[in-house]
Amino acid sequence: MNWDQIEGEWKQIKAHVKSKWAKLTDDDVQALSGKKDALVGKIQERYGVLKDEAERQVDEWIAKVKPGSGDNKDVRPGPR
Repeated sequence: MNWDQIEGEWKQIKAHVKSKWAKLTDDDVQALSGKKDALVGKIQERYGVLKDEAERQVDEWIAKVKPGSGDNKDVRPGPR
């Protein structure tokens, strides 16, 4: 999934973001409005990681999100 798709489905994907990065508050996720740079910045702030690490985490997450998966699905194999 590319970032334009994520941004377009942000309302549906917010719960997935929250489950991936639990230190982000509901207000954090709401304020991000689907902006990648804002997400990277919040991950840096809440987790105390460098920008490169936050970007790596976001890029890995994007690669795992299925298009049209606003229902919080992830493509990782295994039981749910």
